[in-house]
Amino acid sequence: MRATLVIPALDEAAVIGELVRRVPRGAVTEIVVVDNGSTDGTGAVAARSGARVVMEPRRGYGSACWAGVSALARDTDVLAFLDGDGSQRPEDLPDVLAPLARGDADLVLGARRLSGGHPAHALLGTRLVARYVAWRFGVRVTDLGPLRAIRADLLHRLQMRDRAFGWPVEMVVKVAALGGRIVEVPVSHAPRLAGRSKVSGTLVGSVRAGYGFLKAALRAAAELRP
Repeated sequence: MRATLVIPALDEAAVIGELVRRVPRGAVTEIVVVDNGSTDGTGAVAARSGARVVMEPRRGYGSACWAGVSALARDTDVLAFLDGDGSQRPEDLPDVLAPLARGDADLVLGARRLSGGHPAHALLGTRLVARYVAWRFGVRVTDLGPLRAIRADLLHRLQMRDRAFGWPVEMVVKVAALGGRIVEVPVSHAPRLAGRSKVSGTLVGSVRAGYGFLKAALRAAAELRP
């Protein structure tokens, strides 16, 4: 199985090099770091560590992820996504990729064990939106975490539109609406080691992101409604 890892990053030079080097050897065939307009040399550090760097000046999590996807060759079987801030462990990638390699899933979500440094308001918002998605679309989803992997051909069918916070939930909703098999595997989560969170760092940011998640879910459902 040919898997490519896409890492969106913004001003995370302090951790991106180590993050790239920690990706288990053989887990993926290529690592692509998308520099989303950094001013601290994130892209240069990633390149020195062995990643292919794609520049995407248009800010937004979804913009960065889509730029990484668009830069890849079509012979990739699976696309995996990992944040560049150090909050997720690259060592969890083999567990996330395993259900796809076995043919047991179309989308695998890393379900975070959120505790400790993760703000309570961010945890609550994530859980509430995940519950809505699970109820509305009949899938077993407990988290909408960024560490995930999806069949490349399926991702291209989704016609992803969100270029901001709603990218993760849009992906889940559209896969569920198309009858895709969604599997969760437990992954670790820790406070970010670099960069500044625009989502969970403040109550206002978390509320805004939660609204973005819900809006993306409703829009995606409307797009796919018969």
